[in-house]
Amino acid sequence: MSDKIILSIDAMGGDNAPDIVIEGLSFVAKKHQDVFFLLFGDEKKILPLVDKYGLNTESFKIHHTEAVIKADDKPSVALRAGRESSMFKAIMAVRNGYAKAVVSAGNTGALMAISKICLGTIPGIDRPAIAAVLPTLKGPAIALDLGANAECASHNLVEFAIMGDVFYRVLFGGNQKPTVGLLNIGSEDTKGRDEIKEAASVLRSFGDKINFYGFVEGNDIGLGTTNVVVTDGFSGNVALKTIEGTAKMITATLKEVIKKSFFSKLGFILALPALKNLKKKLDPRVYNGAMFLGLNGISVKSHGGADAFAFSCAVEYAVNMARNDLCQRIKQEVTDVLSMTDLEADLAAEIAASEQTK
Repeated sequence: MSDKIILSIDAMGGDNAPDIVIEGLSFVAKKHQDVFFLLFGDEKKILPLVDKYGLNTESFKIHHTEAVIKADDKPSVALRAGRESSMFKAIMAVRNGYAKAVVSAGNTGALMAISKICLGTIPGIDRPAIAAVLPTLKGPAIALDLGANAECASHNLVEFAIMGDVFYRVLFGGNQKPTVGLLNIGSEDTKGRDEIKEAASVLRSFGDKINFYGFVEGNDIGLGTTNVVVTDGFSGNVALKTIEGTAKMITATLKEVIKKSFFSKLGFILALPALKNLKKKLDPRVYNGAMFLGLNGISVKSHGGADAFAFSCAVEYAVNMARNDLCQRIKQEVTDVLSMTDLEADLAAEIAASEQTK
């Protein structure tokens, strides 16, 4: 097993679990023969699906548990009462060193809370952030934070920028530094809240350690102006939901327009090859999987309503991060960037001061 990449899977998390979970894993197992799954869930429900979807019996081991954290359970309840659940046990497998990463389509708040408590944060990182891959005109981009921290101090944004830089390179390869932008209400240096301007000043002081572009606006996300977009969790979540809502509106409007006349339907048939390519490029399932960056372990959240292909994409992200030792690379990058100046002491003092004011 030493040569295997071992992933811990919450087989019972999500709207359509465990069916789509096992089917999704069968896709991944066919592509990666060096991946092994620790499945946490109801063995009686999992085993028939293993046969149904042809999951290789040598690629997994089931750890039976009947308890499940529900979608509407509060994180505090999940922490207290969910210790025997499939999610909790799957996360603990990473904490105890049995697996390199955990993937779940279950309750987001519970997964974040349990992951943070059980795995802890990487030294030098004050708060973890939710990161995700988004499609843009210039290819995939990373955005963080997307909801973990509604309010952020300047040092949090700086940490997010460092983690986003590493995360982009892990997922998309290459040693070239990705461009990093801070989401703001304008590109001018004078605009925005004080913490955003302070974070920009710190990031500029890093020199070539971080390829800091400057401020970006909401429209820059889809344009792909930068490879990494950094923001607080409140603004990031609003931006993400706006993007998702806009995509659904365009899809619904297109369907409505096509149905209006014979010529519209004819035009649709003629444009079908181009539309199929567009759908493939913007397929949200390909981008399924939010990552909790900054934890001392890899934790990936699949969308609760994901189908098997979408879930497999989230697992693919986990495989990539485990194979490239994401946590260790973030640790090293934080050490390298912050030790370059006296910023580590300054950030530590800022963190201590912010804690006293709470």
